[in-house]
Amino acid sequence: MKKVLIVLSMLICLFGLTGCGSKELDTTVLATEEEAEQIANQIIGEIVDMVDQGMDAYYESDATLSAIFSSWNSTIEEIGNFKEVTGYEVKNSSDKVEIIASIACENGDGTVDIVLDESLQISSVTTEVNKTFGQLMKGAALNMVLGMGTVFVVLILIIFIISAFAFIPKIEAAMGRKKADKAQGTEAVGKAVAQIERNEELSDDLELVAVIAAAIAASEGAASTDGFVVRSIKRANTNKWQRA
Repeated sequence: MKKVLIVLSMLICLFGLTGCGSKELDTTVLATEEEAEQIANQIIGEIVDMVDQGMDAYYESDATLSAIFSSWNSTIEEIGNFKEVTGYEVKNSSDKVEIIASIACENGDGTVDIVLDESLQISSVTTEVNKTFGQLMKGAALNMVLGMGTVFVVLILIIFIISAFAFIPKIEAAMGRKKADKAQGTEAVGKAVAQIERNEELSDDLELVAVIAAAIAASEGAASTDGFVVRSIKRANTNKWQRA
């Protein structure tokens, strides 16, 4: 499954065996500087060849190899195509070897950090851009501007929210007045309707009074209703008129 790692590991083992045949094994040093440089050259060469042939796309499912190729490709996209290895720094410890290889590219320099375990198997390979002091200062300035801009935007937003609190009582008062006006309008409509009903009832009563007055005048033999006034009309509880 991990063909590239196997090939690289075999190469590393071969270099280790050649070193063991020429001198005694030093348990405090996993690899000499010459061996580490050869290993780094071989690993970087394999990475360059595989990327140039487009073989890196076949190892996207492998987390280790995918991370190696992704780091390399992102660096190359920024500083241009790889040209050569310009230097090495080897750090030996009891359980790993770290090889820091400096590389030159078309538009800048970079660093390949190769970590091997105690069996000289690849543990990780990370590639990054060597940024100049000016580039670092530019990045720091951009980060500062971005951070300060974010802070100012948040402060402005907070000020706007706090200032909006002053309008809340006014909005509540306006809504209260609107509700009061609506209630008053409803009450006025109710009063108008009641007044209309009373006027209609009064109109009906006047017509009834006129009819009764005319009937009384006729029963008394009077020619008109001027001699008497009907003050009120009450419904009788008896049914004498029904029997009449």
